[in-house]
Amino acid sequence: MNRLLEYLPEIYHDVIDIVELTETESQEILTVEEAISKLFDDQFVITATQIAIKRREKILGIQADPATETLDFRRKRLINRYSTKPPFTVRYLQQQLDYLVGAGLTIVSADQQSFILNVTANIENAAVFKEVEHSVRIVKPANMIYQQKTSLEGVIGLEEHISKQVISWNYKLDGTWLLDNKAFADIGMEVVIK
Repeated sequence: MNRLLEYLPEIYHDVIDIVELTETESQEILTVEEAISKLFDDQFVITATQIAIKRREKILGIQADPATETLDFRRKRLINRYSTKPPFTVRYLQQQLDYLVGAGLTIVSADQQSFILNVTANIENAAVFKEVEHSVRIVKPANMIYQQKTSLEGVIGLEEHISKQVISWNYKLDGTWLLDNKAFADIGMEVVIK
C-alpha cells in the first residue's frame, strides 16, 4: 500500500520513479511506526517486551532466570518491586501477596502483642516463594518477627465399613464361672454389613 503517493499531485502518479520511491518510503514509515509503537509499549511493565523487562530487572538488581520464570511472573515481580512504598499495613501485604501468588493462596496475620507476623502460604514455585519472602522482608516493620508457615493442599480419602460380631457369654458374673474351665465369652465370625 502506497500511502505517500496520495499526497502528491496526480501528475506524479504515472511516473514510475516517483511511484517506486514513495513505495519504499511507505515501507520505511511502517518500520518507524512499528518501532515507535514498540518503544511506547516498553514504557509500561504490563506491555513491555522481554528486552525491556531484562533492562528493568538489571536496574533493580534482580537476577532473573528466563528458563524457569515466565515473562508474566517477571512482570508481576517488577510491579511488586515498584509498588512497595511505605506506609504498609497487613491489608496491603495481603493484597500484594494475593497479586503475586493468587487470591486465597496466602494468609497474612499479625500478633501485635508478641510482635510476630505470620504468613501462611501454599506455594509450589520456588521463584514465587522467593519473591514472597522478599516482599515480606521489605514490608514488615523492623520490630516484628516474620514466621513463614507452609500450607500444602492435599486430598484425604475416607472409606466407611461397618461389620458386626456376635458375642456369646458363657458365664454370668455371679461366681459360677470357674477359672480356666471355659472361656468367659465366645466371639463369633465378623460379618460385613456395609
